[in-house]
Amino acid sequence: MIFDFRLKVFITVAKKLSFTKAANELFITQPAVTKHINELESQLHSRLFSRNGSTISLTPAGLVLLKHADQIFKQYAALENDIAQLTNIESGTLRIGASTTLAQYVLPRILAIFKSNYPAIQINFLHGNSEFIEQQIIDDRIDLALVEGISHHPQINYEPFVKDEIVMVLRSGQRLLNKSEIKPEQLLTIPLAMREQGSGTLDVIYEALHTINIHPKDLLVDIQLDSTESIKQYIMFTDCGAFLSVHSITKELQNKELAIFEIKGIDIQRTFQFIELHGQNKPLPSLFKRFCLNHYNFK
Repeated sequence: MIFDFRLKVFITVAKKLSFTKAANELFITQPAVTKHINELESQLHSRLFSRNGSTISLTPAGLVLLKHADQIFKQYAALENDIAQLTNIESGTLRIGASTTLAQYVLPRILAIFKSNYPAIQINFLHGNSEFIEQQIIDDRIDLALVEGISHHPQINYEPFVKDEIVMVLRSGQRLLNKSEIKPEQLLTIPLAMREQGSGTLDVIYEALHTINIHPKDLLVDIQLDSTESIKQYIMFTDCGAFLSVHSITKELQNKELAIFEIKGIDIQRTFQFIELHGQNKPLPSLFKRFCLNHYNFK
């Protein structure tokens, strides 16, 4: 299903009338929200919000866009319902896989709602890093998976699911947090806890650092761990920093256990993706993909 994430950002800002609250709800940073709104305003050649100090309000153009955006979402929901009725799938076994971040922080809620709607569908769920999950797809051990990496195997079809942002995180109280941001070259002096080789998150981080001429071998890697949870626990007791998905640190940010630390010029965006073998059009995986898009992006 085609969906412009910028429109979702706009609707969230319009209804919250706050860039900060929209960022928290969408699990992205406030600069990312601002960037999406600026791109949308540029595309439409219209200002969407009036800014008066710390408050914002919708412009006439913003009100028009909000009216049409609400109708667009209603049409998406109607389409999802109509397609679901056509498929009339009530039972069967669905083999799903997911890479680590998605398996831990995004999919559990979706799976619970899906099982509530389709109780007779049996779900076999497998998780691991992106490299492992992609191999399971190639070996036909699972029907459909969601991954976070940037690799592209010729046997696999990739479809976008939802946007994600990777941010630099430190434990609260770290003296580095006294600075508003640091220059990229200063990153080389910070000990880091990183994911293991084969991790899709690690691939995305290295790709982003490459664009600012930072090589992995120059990083001060203190430890490599095979899960985000392990990394979070580790950095709470050390002076290490870590690059983590914003989806994975919501609770720690709310509890003020961890804090986001800005590095000038580094903006690590990625798209979580559905993957399956080319030429597959099985009813159950197709149903689950539509369900994910509807119940994550549009609710």
